[in-house]
Amino acid sequence: MILELRNINKSFGDKQVLRGVSFCAESGKAFGLLGRNGAGKTTSIRILMDVFPADSGEVLIDGKPVDYGKIGIGYLPEERGLYPKKTIIDQLTYLAQLKGMSSRAAVRSIDGWLERLEMTEYRNKRLDTLSKGNQQKIQLITALAHDPDIIILDEPFSGLDPVNAMLLKDVVREQIARGKIVLFSSHQMSYIEEFCDSIAILNAGKVALCGDLHDIKRNYPRDKLVVRSDSPEAIERDPGITCTRMSDGSLLVRLPSPEHKKSVMTQLAENYDVDEIKVYEPSLNDIFIEYAGDGTKED
Repeated sequence: MILELRNINKSFGDKQVLRGVSFCAESGKAFGLLGRNGAGKTTSIRILMDVFPADSGEVLIDGKPVDYGKIGIGYLPEERGLYPKKTIIDQLTYLAQLKGMSSRAAVRSIDGWLERLEMTEYRNKRLDTLSKGNQQKIQLITALAHDPDIIILDEPFSGLDPVNAMLLKDVVREQIARGKIVLFSSHQMSYIEEFCDSIAILNAGKVALCGDLHDIKRNYPRDKLVVRSDSPEAIERDPGITCTRMSDGSLLVRLPSPEHKKSVMTQLAENYDVDEIKVYEPSLNDIFIEYAGDGTKED
């Protein structure tokens, strides 16, 4: 299954929020939708979910307009929206029924997820008695209980301790393995790099960069080396080497051009005690900073 946003435009009054936004996400893979606050991510997600229509453009599944009566969407919003004074099982059942489940099927699914997320003991508790991290897990169940085809996770790891973050990672991997379309929106680039095959970076309502993350990194100029050595000071003193010290103690060596890669590697290996030499690839954080720009429009 392929989900596609094609040339989406959206304005609110005289403010154009989305300008020809297009991207594709495939089943069995995770897709990262990135951008600074106000870049247009939330508006794109709301149009995808049919919360409101685009001014122009299309949302397609396998090349055809989405039939929202047949395609299930699960959404974990950044801003949580559950009822603090209601018991967990009552509100989860109610929300699952709103998504078309029978009461019996909803309770069966919810109990399964409570057990999966180690939350069974809180089944009949009020939401406001739970920690922030456990409230996050309850909110996640609202996105998954009805077994949706498309799962949208907006800052899913916010408020989770390392143990619960690992549990959520396992759940996400399971959903990807089951062939779901998983769409991440997050400012935590390490999670996007860990899960996402492809990304789109929005800047001021436009797609600034879109594609396979591995290919994007490989297409950057390969004119830098990362060098790890027990004696970096000696390399830094070499007048023929231009380098800077990185935060982890390794050296970032700048090449005159990519064609000098082999000769500089040989020079370093022959003249210094070097533990590792590799071509530098930018992190997703580096790429995000380059392409996200100064987009400050509200989304």
